[in-house]
Amino acid sequence: MQETRQNRIARLLQKELSSIFQEQTRKMHGVLVSVTRVRISPDLSVCTAYLSVFPSERAEQIVENICANEKTVRYELGTRVRNQLRVIPELRFFIDDSLDYLDRIDQLLKE
Repeated sequence: MQETRQNRIARLLQKELSSIFQEQTRKMHGVLVSVTRVRISPDLSVCTAYLSVFPSERAEQIVENICANEKTVRYELGTRVRNQLRVIPELRFFIDDSLDYLDRIDQLLKE
């Protein structure tokens, strides 16, 4: 169970990461990346972010690209939150496929 400080920092990181991805995907027409959930370790050293990508066909490619450029994203995040956090956590990105899962359930129920 996360504590209050962890929740506060997770919300801050989610807001800033979504802002970074929004700026970056503005250049790629037809792609939308949103940060659905952020978890942070108790020692605040590891940040796990779950990303939802539209269209979902390109999700793996985009998340691989984000993971390859993780240091750039971490640097950009550090410049934005340097006054709130002393140490910028290590970033990990995963695909959040819960929307695809819900869509598949809806399709099965309609049949």
